[in-house]
Amino acid sequence: MKSAIAIASIIGSASAFAPASTGKVSTSLNAAFNPEFGGEVFDPMGLGKMHEIKGAFPNMFPHPQYMEESEIKHGRMAMLAWTGVWATESGLHFPGAPVADDWTNALGVWAREDPGGFGIVLGLIAIAEGEGVSHAGDNFRGVSKKTPGDMGFDWMGMTSKLSADKLDRYKTVEKKNGRAAMIAMASLFAFKSIPGSVPIMDILGAN
Repeated sequence: MKSAIAIASIIGSASAFAPASTGKVSTSLNAAFNPEFGGEVFDPMGLGKMHEIKGAFPNMFPHPQYMEESEIKHGRMAMLAWTGVWATESGLHFPGAPVADDWTNALGVWAREDPGGFGIVLGLIAIAEGEGVSHAGDNFRGVSKKTPGDMGFDWMGMTSKLSADKLDRYKTVEKKNGRAAMIAMASLFAFKSIPGSVPIMDILGAN
């Protein structure tokens, strides 16, 4: 299972999709860091332009600000989830933390055996989520002044030490890895719930 997951993640990373935007309202990434489509947005169905449809109800479709914020947030969650699955399946655990026999039921085991720790982490997640949701309405309409993905949590001032090009590169890398992680997690859930839905996992002998 461990080797199968690792190989599947490498394959997913290699086929990560085209870029989304950086900045507050931008619609493309620096071509130097996004050679797959020459810096252009891969949006053959025009989903990112649906908010421009004339005749539609006002604010019926989300602005790219909202879509970018959502992509970054869910990509980060997927990367954390993937790291958690990989770590626990590899036998890595925090000392004294509850141990589950399978990652699919680990959340319930943790909540039942360590409700205090579970509650603290849940509270921190709620705070982070609340900060993002507070801007959701403005993002949906495309009038937010918040840069998508910026949670205002850079107490070490790391971004201020980076050049504009390097910061753009890191943003691009984060989005691509987030997309790969979302694909990987979707594959893991499908593999666990629908037998035969991820053929490569069967070929690799995962269980």
